[in-house]
Order: sequence, then structure tokens, then C-alpha cells
Amino acid sequence: MSAMLSNALPFDRLVDACASDWRAYIEHPFVRGMGDGSLPEASFRHYLKQDYLFLVHFARAWGLAVYKARSMGELRQGLDILKAIVDLEMGLHISWCAEWGVSEDDLAALQESRATMAYTRYVLDAGASGDLLDLHVALAPCVVGYADVASWLLAQQFLKRDGNPYMRWIDMYADAEFQQAAQAERDWLNARLAGMTPERLAQLSRIFRDATRLEADFWQMGLTLAD
Repeated sequence: MSAMLSNALPFDRLVDACASDWRAYIEHPFVRGMGDGSLPEASFRHYLKQDYLFLVHFARAWGLAVYKARSMGELRQGLDILKAIVDLEMGLHISWCAEWGVSEDDLAALQESRATMAYTRYVLDAGASGDLLDLHVALAPCVVGYADVASWLLAQQFLKRDGNPYMRWIDMYADAEFQQAAQAERDWLNARLAGMTPERLAQLSRIFRDATRLEADFWQMGLTLAD
């Protein structure tokens, strides 16, 4: 193991262990298309609709985090995030979908794409069969990854701000509040991954790698309008 990897923070070691998969997710053509404004609107609309279904299962995952909690701090953390998703984020997403011509009735009649099913069920299975740390690691590509996607896009010369219909999405995840939430999740993971045995860290690395690949598949689903 290189000195750089051995001195890395525990969460960064998960990323380093699947660096090519992480880069393929963060720099996916769907993401680049949002950055330069070239992404077809139909692709973004398809993504938005499936992301609504993802949010439903995301809420279930944090409900599972409440069940898996072993301290009052963990219980409050899971409950606070669950309430934020159900009471705030779902409503915001429904309003945003309406702006893109997708009504609440449309959302209620949606069928899950295979990519949505694959990723959400993987996360729920990781949490149900493992412990709270397994669940957080499976969720990390979403919780931390979207913050990294936004930060990466803001650093790119090809980023188009004026007239870009996706700039609002980028700004939302680049916002200080979301970035702070992502950093809080990094800190939580770093604290709990520290001191893990190599065997346990390898197991968690596989969960993180698989979840990262499934997140990339979610972008691809939007790009190709796959069912």
C-alpha cells in the first residue's frame, strides 16, 4: 500500500479502492451534459421522475437507519434525516417536477426503472443484512457523491452558467448547506471506519464500490431513457 493511501482518511480509502468507478460516476456523460447544458431535456425529465421514486426508498433507508440505531445520537440522526426527506425534500421534488411538466399524478403512476430498483434494493439489502455502518456506506455515493459532483462541475472550464437549464440543480448541491451535510456524513464515516480491521474495511469497500457503480447506472438510465 502506498504511503498516500495508508495516510488517507478512512472514507478516502473507500474512494481510492474504487477510484476508476468513482471517477466514472462523478464525471459521467450525464453529469457533463448538465454542466455544459447539452443534456437532452427528455433525459433530465426521465431522471427527475425516477429520482422521485429513489427518494421514496431513500426515506425507507433512513427509516431503517432509525431501526438500526444503537444510541440516542444515531437514532436522532436517522429520524432528523427521515423527517427532512418526507416533510421537505419530497415536496420540493414534486414542485420541481411540476416545473418540468411532470404532475403529481404522473409521479404516482410511475413504474420503477431497472436501474432504480437495482440501486435502491441494494441499499436496503445492505442495511437489512448488515449494521448501521453498512447502510451508511451504501448510501454514501448518493449523500457524499452529489456534493462531489457539484463541486467537480463548478471547477470545470466547460461549465455553462447562463441559459443552462440544469444550473439550478448544480447550485442546489453546491450550496453550503448541502456541502456541510455531505461533510458531516464524511466525518461520521471517518469516525466509525477508523480502526477497522483490513477484512472489515475490504467488505465495506465492496459495498461502496457496488453502490457507486449502481449510482453511475442511474445516470446512464437517465441518459438513455431506459425503463
